[in-house]
Amino acid sequence: MILRDLRRLALLVGPFAVLLLLSASLWRSHTDGLRSQVGAFLVTYGPSASRSSSSSSSSSSSASLRKPRLTPNETHYEVFSQSTPDAEFFDIRFDEDVLTPSVIPHPKLNDTWYVVAQLPAKREKGGIDVWAEEVGCLAQFYKGALMCIENTQPLPYEPTLNGNCKGNVELLNLQRGPREARVFFGPKNPWTAYGSNSAIGCYGQFIQDFRALDVLAPEWTANAAHPDFRVGSEIRRSPQSNPVQKDYFLFWDKDDAMHVHYNMFPTRGYAKLEAQGKTGPDLAGKTAKSDTKCLRRYLPKLSDKSQSIRQATNSLRVTLCSRAEAKCTPHDGNTFIMTLVQHQTDFVHHSEYEPYVVLFRQHPPFELYAVSRRPLWISGRTRREGLPADIVSVTSVNWRDRGLNYHGYLDDVVMLAFQYGNRHSAGIDVRAGDLLVDLGLCQDSS
Repeated sequence: MILRDLRRLALLVGPFAVLLLLSASLWRSHTDGLRSQVGAFLVTYGPSASRSSSSSSSSSSSASLRKPRLTPNETHYEVFSQSTPDAEFFDIRFDEDVLTPSVIPHPKLNDTWYVVAQLPAKREKGGIDVWAEEVGCLAQFYKGALMCIENTQPLPYEPTLNGNCKGNVELLNLQRGPREARVFFGPKNPWTAYGSNSAIGCYGQFIQDFRALDVLAPEWTANAAHPDFRVGSEIRRSPQSNPVQKDYFLFWDKDDAMHVHYNMFPTRGYAKLEAQGKTGPDLAGKTAKSDTKCLRRYLPKLSDKSQSIRQATNSLRVTLCSRAEAKCTPHDGNTFIMTLVQHQTDFVHHSEYEPYVVLFRQHPPFELYAVSRRPLWISGRTRREGLPADIVSVTSVNWRDRGLNYHGYLDDVVMLAFQYGNRHSAGIDVRAGDLLVDLGLCQDSS
C-alpha cells in the first residue's frame, strides 16, 4: 500500500519537479545572457571605453557595413570609419578654420591626439598669400568631432630668409612663415616636415625632430630631440631639379635608416638622408624601368597640364597579415612601406583629388610592390550631378593608437587626415587592410 501510494505521489510530483528544474535552468540562462549583454554594453559604451575603439563596430552586422566596397559606378573603393555612428568621416575643429591637418596619438594618454594644421595665409595688397602660421592643440572626440580640449598654440617653427626665387616663381619671395607642415612618427619618435623659403634654391623642404617643438607636448622635451635635427634642416637634394622643392616624405628601411622620397611620378627619386639634411646619391635608377611600368599601368593617364600626380602623405611600415594571427611574423616578404599619392585635376575655381595607395619594399633598392587599381572614396564625400566632387585632399596617415609609431598590421587602424573644401579639416579612422583591398601587383605589369 505504502509503495503504491509513493508511486502515485511520484507521478503527481515528478512533472512539477521537472518543470521547476527546467525553469531554474532557463532563468540561469536568461540572467547569464543579460549579464553578457550588460558586460558588452559596458565594454563598448562605458566610461573606460575608447570613443574611437574598434569595439564600436563589434557586431558582425555593423562590421560588415564598414567593410570597403566598390562605389555604385565602380570607379572607386569606398572606405568607412571604424568609430563614427554613420561610418562617415569626422570634422577636426580648432578655434577657427585650418588647412592641411596632421593627427598623431598622444604618447601616454588613450583617446587623445595632437593635431597640427595651418591657418589660412594672410594676404597683402594684390591678393598674394604672404603670412602663414602653423598651430597645434591637444584634441579628443566630442559630439562626433575631433576637437581641441585646450587653447590652440602657435608652433615655433624657425622662419627662413627669403629672396632666392627668380623668373615665374619670383612672387614666392614675398612669402613668410613655414607652410603645409606635416607631423608623423618614425620608428622611435615623432617628426615634422614643412615647406619654407630655401637657402639654396627658391622654396625648400625642411625636417625637424618634433620633440624640439615642446610647446604642445611636455612629454617630449627638446633635450630628447635628435642632435642632428633639433632645428629645422633643409633637405639638400643633389642635384636640384626644380627651384620649388616640396611634397617630399621620409621613410625608414628595415634597419630603421632614414631616407627621403622626392617624387613618385612620372619617375621615382629617393636617397638616404644624412645629418643636417644632406642626402646621398639617388637610388631610384636600379628599379626605374620596372617601377615606371608599374606606375603607368595602375595610375591614371594625364590628359593635359591641368592634371598631375603628386605625393600626398608621410609613410608607414605595414605587415600584410593581422596582428591577431598567431603565425603573423614580419619579414621582407610581407612587410612594406606604405604611402598615398593623389591624382589632381585643376578646374577654374576648384581642384579634385583622388588618393591611391602605393607599397614599396623596405630594403634597397626599394622597388615598387603594388599600387591601387582604383582611387579611394572617403565615406561622407559627395558628388553633385554635373559638378566636381567635394575637395578631399589627404595630407597625413598615422596609426591611430599610441605606441605603434611607424609599424603596424592589417588589423591596426590608421587615422587619415585631410583638407575638406577650401578651409576645413577632417579625418577618418580605417583599418589598414581596408586601404589595400584593390591593389595591383607590380609583378603583374612586367
